Amino acid sequence: MHSILKRKRALEIINNFEGAGVLVVGDIMVDHFIWGKVSRISPEAPVPVVDVQKDSILLGGCANVLNSIYAMGGQVYVAGVIGADNIGKLLLEELRQREIETSGIVVEKGRPTTLKTRIVAHGQQMVRFDQESRKPIPQTSTRKILEYVKSLRKKIGAVVISDYSKGVISRELIEGIRKIVQDAKIYICLDPKQSDFSIYEGAYVITPNHHEAQRAAGMDITDENDLRQVGEALLSKYNFQALLITRGEEGMSLFERGQKINHTNFSAQAKEIYDVTGAGDTVIGVLALSLAACANLKEATCLANHAAGIVVGKVGTATVSQEELIRVL
Repeated sequence: MHSILKRKRALEIINNFEGAGVLVVGDIMVDHFIWGKVSRISPEAPVPVVDVQKDSILLGGCANVLNSIYAMGGQVYVAGVIGADNIGKLLLEELRQREIETSGIVVEKGRPTTLKTRIVAHGQQMVRFDQESRKPIPQTSTRKILEYVKSLRKKIGAVVISDYSKGVISRELIEGIRKIVQDAKIYICLDPKQSDFSIYEGAYVITPNHHEAQRAAGMDITDENDLRQVGEALLSKYNFQALLITRGEEGMSLFERGQKINHTNFSAQAKEIYDVTGAGDTVIGVLALSLAACANLKEATCLANHAAGIVVGKVGTATVSQEELIRVL
């Protein structure tokens, strides 16, 4: 275990997961995996013919963050936008089966539910096709989402804003959420996609990967010194309380605002990396749930780091259960 978090304290936090509420706001998606085998090339064109063996429909985008929190035993709520289509219906059905309330989901006619279809043969992804709209959602939808956030003020300890640049997250939505939670003890945890971090200003903690962090800072990260400069620049410029940069096999780095900026490295926990799909979703999901369960930032990061180490050892958009997390502790 990390010296920051003793096993007894870790179990205490995990025990609190059940009573901890987290709202996930963002771009809801569906991941469709088609699994098959290739044994020949098509006579019509020089492309492999995939003999389909099975397919699976999984929650993706911000719904995968929600799935991570649900798998950990947290009380989870969701807000976002889907289309009035079959994939949207299927998604609502999936959530209802998990007994997750769907009243924060706005159904928009004329907008497709974001669907990402991946064809995987022999464990390798061969092609992905996306059906989506990236147009900003109308103000009426933003207002409906904010009304829903307001209704949850007493039930949640954290909000995850999960931006996949599909049109849900806007400056107006983030400012609206900030106003609603500002005098409550509710942490805003933000997973960014846009390079201009000014839209995210005032979030409690933001979790870019190292590519996103260097893009936003306009600096390359080649060594520890660059990393520290990027971290400190982003923290002071955008008024975040903390910044957690995820760095793949290098682990993650937490920067906290204080008298001086505090910087802690957490080394990667994975034995073998099979698939990084959804690792960022696991990190922010477990981080937010731990904060809602009364962990401090370092403790929450430690648990999120362990959870990420488990998830990258699985193929496909996977989640981690509470039992698995306790086992690695």
